[in-house]
Amino acid sequence: MSIDHDRLFKELIQTFFEEFIALFFPAMHEHIDFRHVSFLSEELFTDVTAGEKYRVDLLVETKLKGEDGLVIVHIENQSYVQPSFPERMFIYFSRLFEKYRKNIVPIAVFSYDTIRDEPSTFTLQFPFGHVLDFRFFTVELRKQNWRNYIRQDNPIAAALLSKMGYTESERVELKKQFLRMLVRLELDEAKQRLLFGFFETYVKLSDEEERRLRSEVNEMETKEKDKVMELIISYEQKALEKGREEGMKQGIKQGIKQGMKRLVQTMAKKGMSVKDIANVTDLSEEEVERLLE
Repeated sequence: MSIDHDRLFKELIQTFFEEFIALFFPAMHEHIDFRHVSFLSEELFTDVTAGEKYRVDLLVETKLKGEDGLVIVHIENQSYVQPSFPERMFIYFSRLFEKYRKNIVPIAVFSYDTIRDEPSTFTLQFPFGHVLDFRFFTVELRKQNWRNYIRQDNPIAAALLSKMGYTESERVELKKQFLRMLVRLELDEAKQRLLFGFFETYVKLSDEEERRLRSEVNEMETKEKDKVMELIISYEQKALEKGREEGMKQGIKQGIKQGMKRLVQTMAKKGMSVKDIANVTDLSEEEVERLLE
């Protein structure tokens, strides 16, 4: 199933809008009055020439400190390479300004995996004169070194580690640091679930990597180890409960049994003992052992 990147990013940034601005645009953060924030409805624009429709990702109406007038922050997630993207940003800007007649702050978040130099301007000029120089703010995630963000107590930083510049050999360490950040943030369950789901969408460890992760977590200091392990087990249990609910809805008992067997075997591969699996799944140790045969 394809990933709806724009929806994921919209939900993440809408939930943590102030944290997003603070992390990537601290100078801008100093000027925005976050007591006045409202999210506007989606805008759909048609490109008559190309015959395509584009939906603006996120529009936020807010104020600047000490000023009465409203401003609109337009945040666009770009999940694929598009040479004409600066032109599209200008078209969005011009149509939004035409509709709202307010100052607009345009921001582009480049979230694809390719590392390239993205322009942040759209210009129109002739040999005899300069007509237009449109500029927008940018965040190029893949160019960010993820290790520079792990000390930040910022939920946006935690989630976006998954889209920053890490190598394949760093995947286990990446998830371990993400879990440590999640523990430190002490968010409510809904926000924690959002961050965990976002991260896991883009960084899915193999069984071997999960075993290495557990091994490294077990080497942490006792207090932190317990909290991180509790988080891991909690989300595995939620996955189990979700599987149970889906199985019940389908009314397929055999499917539930096979799903439980796969889950128990996966937990065992990740290094969990029979006793731990029994505690998480509410099965007896004898039932767990039968499923492992």
